[in-house]
Amino acid sequence: QVQVVESGGGLVQPGGSLRLSCTASGSIFRFSAMGWYRQAPGKQRELVAVIISGGSTNYADSVKGRFTISRDNAKNTVYLQMISLKPEDTAVYFCNVKGLGFTSWGQGTQVTVSS
Repeated sequence: QVQVVESGGGLVQPGGSLRLSCTASGSIFRFSAMGWYRQAPGKQRELVAVIISGGSTNYADSVKGRFTISRDNAKNTVYLQMISLKPEDTAVYFCNVKGLGFTSWGQGTQVTVSS
């Protein structure tokens, strides 16, 4: 069982920045993909950004140019750097880790963008 722990959420004003972190147990090299999803109240969970084992990345159109996903293999950690945050970015952000025969989710971290 891969355990996934997120951190870094909080309250930020529009235009501000936050960095989310996600650390997974076990070797990062077991993971074919690590990604961030978010779920706003009354909405379905949606993909925000993903990084695959080869280093390629993919982003939702709504966050392109504002969010950057990266990983630190030595720390088994993936990051989501968010800048120019908007109120519509408000959601619970979940980290997801996929590997051969498994997918694991973190508990989520709240991001609130409000003045």
